[in-house]
Amino acid sequence: MHLMNPQPDQAASSEQPSTASTDGHRALLDRHSSVLSRIAAGARACARIPDAIDLLAVSKTFDAEAVLTLATHGQRRFAESYLQEALPKMAICHDQWAIRPSGRSADDRLEWHFIGPIQSNKTRPIAEHFDWVESIEREKIALRLSEQRPAHLAPLQVCIQVNVSGEASKSGCSPDEAVLLARSVSAMPRLRLRGVMAIPAPSDAFAVQRAQFAAVRAVFERIRAEGFDIDTLSMGMSADLEAAICEGATLVRVGSALFGAR
Repeated sequence: MHLMNPQPDQAASSEQPSTASTDGHRALLDRHSSVLSRIAAGARACARIPDAIDLLAVSKTFDAEAVLTLATHGQRRFAESYLQEALPKMAICHDQWAIRPSGRSADDRLEWHFIGPIQSNKTRPIAEHFDWVESIEREKIALRLSEQRPAHLAPLQVCIQVNVSGEASKSGCSPDEAVLLARSVSAMPRLRLRGVMAIPAPSDAFAVQRAQFAAVRAVFERIRAEGFDIDTLSMGMSADLEAAICEGATLVRVGSALFGAR
């Protein structure tokens, strides 16, 4: 079937983004550059190599277009907490990324991390659609994820979430439980234990931030000392990423400083 070409003015109006949209994309890319600069400066301040710290863009509550805008700017790792919101967004991003201009390798894909609390009835879609799960706090959930991970996919990369602040409102196992949980998770065939994740209690004091992140690092090192080959220390967010980097973070999870206020 032959389709009529639109008139020139119609074509222009349908293809050109609005000024507001363009400005929004520019602001997002500027914030992305600013966060990367913060990471690099934080690394240099404590004699670390900037490339040793990866940025995980926490895209929860933001739309697929925001994700794709950052993806075209080089960002590949994204994190979600709300499954019902995440799945359709991930599908849109997958389809749109696949048809973006050529020049990328087949392995150049977006990587999705689940970082929220996990209910038993949500494990299957998480196991089927995500690349990483950073919020393992119970053996039961880990076992369900392993059993439900499709055989044609690579093992699910996972981190144990540790509650170092002892807050009742925070998820995570206690530091004393971490090694035992690591032992159980590492034996599950469809999971690959990568490291530790934590969300310490917020503080404006840099020394307090560092002390809490040092406690997370101590758990990480305790697990490594038991012979587990882990490499990921996921800690630090918009307000405290510099302190986390000083204490050895390899992955910082940034949302508001990147996407703006929710």
